[in-house]
Amino acid sequence: MKLPKMTLCRQHFLRDIVTAPAETLTSLMRSSWIPERVRPGQTVAVTGGSRGIGAIVELMQAIVSVLQELGARPFVVNAMGSHGGATTEGQRELMASLGMTEEMLGCPVTVDMEILQVGELADGFPVLCDRNAAQADHIIVINRIKTHTAVTGPIQSGLCKMCTVGLGKVEQASRLHRYGPSRMGAIIREAASTLTRRAPVLAGVGIVENAYGEVAKLDLVRPEEFPATDARLLQEAFRLTAKLPLSELDLLVVEEMGKRYSGTGLDPHVIGRWRIWGEPEPDSPRIQRVAVLALDPSSHGNAQGVGLADMITERLFRSIDLQKTYKNTLTSTYVQRGMIPIIGGSDRETIENAAYSIPLVREDQLKIAWIRNTNQLEQIALSPAALAQCGSEPALEKLRDVEWEFDGQGLLKPWRKE
Repeated sequence: MKLPKMTLCRQHFLRDIVTAPAETLTSLMRSSWIPERVRPGQTVAVTGGSRGIGAIVELMQAIVSVLQELGARPFVVNAMGSHGGATTEGQRELMASLGMTEEMLGCPVTVDMEILQVGELADGFPVLCDRNAAQADHIIVINRIKTHTAVTGPIQSGLCKMCTVGLGKVEQASRLHRYGPSRMGAIIREAASTLTRRAPVLAGVGIVENAYGEVAKLDLVRPEEFPATDARLLQEAFRLTAKLPLSELDLLVVEEMGKRYSGTGLDPHVIGRWRIWGEPEPDSPRIQRVAVLALDPSSHGNAQGVGLADMITERLFRSIDLQKTYKNTLTSTYVQRGMIPIIGGSDRETIENAAYSIPLVREDQLKIAWIRNTNQLEQIALSPAALAQCGSEPALEKLRDVEWEFDGQGLLKPWRKE
């Protein structure tokens, strides 16, 4: 079928920014309670996660540098739940791909799946912690505060989650997800509060990013402040987050999914799909078909969340490591998100099949959006019908017309970034 000509647009989002995040964090640490608490020769574990936080390496370098100034012996631990296939080698590979290596950070990087129990909740839920972190003199937790792909409520993804799903490894992640989306936030809060009392947690570094992946806010907080900080900064994350410019679409074409864009590869808040059995789907946005063309190589084959799509290409399917994908999916308990969609062949075939499958809509009336991934929404291509639905949205700037161009193998040629 004939695909409509698209208009490349630029969305203008709020752009709060910390211009020098590493220098800011260095200053915060030097003027905080940390120099009074850390003694020469003491060990300090710093959490290393698996998300694509833009400034994470320079921020971790700043933490390490200040600790070394104090004569401490910092080291980084893997705090990433079941990612990387929940294996030592897989998580070491993930951390290296994110720049979390001894050469980059200037301190040892310890990758270990061993845990210790440091406490227990009233219902018997064990509070677990990375063995090396639990045995250190101090722990510094660092994470981005953002909406979670399954958790609801005032505490979602942030410092408390790093204390539980991160430091608790695959075992705690698996136990936690059995509570379901509506209860997980409360369990995360309780488990994190227990861990910060029972383990040597010294401080937390909370990061909020703007829609452009830049540091918008940076807070250094005491352990007892983790829940309140998560709740407060989540409101900032809501305010700054990127969204699609319209609430209804017939087809969303996503060039690439992956773990660095979202924990589910495709951000459920952007595409309007939870795919969690028993949970209602969001009211908005409403998208009839989602077609995804590729898996980001830094996901190392983990296509958790592929089940949020309706159609994928054969090249995406062939890049899936089923063992890693299924481990991450089964740990989350949301099996629908790991189900393989219709495999459409080439990029051209996949997009055309997805459009063809939409009922009762003329070709020239198809509301189509084309994005690079669900984390980078500044530039978006829209069909005429989709653009008309946006009306005179002041935050949407029209740039130029773009065609659907495919090479001899049917691979889509991305538009040139402006």
